[in-house]
Amino acid sequence: MPVQLTPTLREALAGTSRPLAGIWVCSGSPLVAEIVAGSGIDWLLIDQEHGPSQLESTLRQLQAVAAYPVTPVVRVPSDDPVTIKQVLDLGAQNLLVPMVSSAAQARDVVRAVRYPPRGMRGVGSALARSARWNRVEDYLMNTDRYVSLFVQIETVDGVEAAAEIAATDGVDGVFVGPSDLAASIGLIGQQTHSDVTAAVRRAFEAVRSAGKPVGVNAFDPAVAQSYLDAGATFVLVGADVALLARSTEALAARYVPATNRDARPSY
Repeated sequence: MPVQLTPTLREALAGTSRPLAGIWVCSGSPLVAEIVAGSGIDWLLIDQEHGPSQLESTLRQLQAVAAYPVTPVVRVPSDDPVTIKQVLDLGAQNLLVPMVSSAAQARDVVRAVRYPPRGMRGVGSALARSARWNRVEDYLMNTDRYVSLFVQIETVDGVEAAAEIAATDGVDGVFVGPSDLAASIGLIGQQTHSDVTAAVRRAFEAVRSAGKPVGVNAFDPAVAQSYLDAGATFVLVGADVALLARSTEALAARYVPATNRDARPSY
């Protein structure tokens, strides 16, 4: 029996009238990914850039969340075409590529995602989960239908080129990263500084003018709402490791006297 793949993030965004809320999975744990997938959240981001996820753990996370009505996105560590090829062959249908700062770079990323003659992705679908070992009958001929590509703008140069990046054929949307953008501006650690939020909004306007969806990372509910009001259509509103860290700290603060918590040796 032919296998039907799930809708992409591109299709999920096109098929809804509301913004989509996501959670970052940075732990690399398939168990945690599955817990997040079953939460009712719209989408989740499996992170290879700043987390411990490698190819095998990414595969296990994709398999763990496959049974749930959630859209998984994999953020690759860079725009390296070999890594992109390998992650696609794992069966990732939605990619986020970080640190894209020009239209030329965006075009190279698109080429890495597409098969020849329009791209340079190596053909190995018969051996890979991407086409379910050739059980998706039309995978090679319709890969663009089964894969969505999002790029991440997180530098001053990226903001300036946002319209051209978003307009690149094959780029399905843009995600803005305030943390690295703040660093690029010279305000590292100050994601909510007015200069940073103004740059984020400029990127929003440019991407939306190109007719593409725009997303952003915002863990503070007030900041997230401000970006939603500014036109964001998909937002990361939390991360597994941050949720665990803050929740355990709150429990410790409630039940463990401060003197005991402060008595631990330091090195």
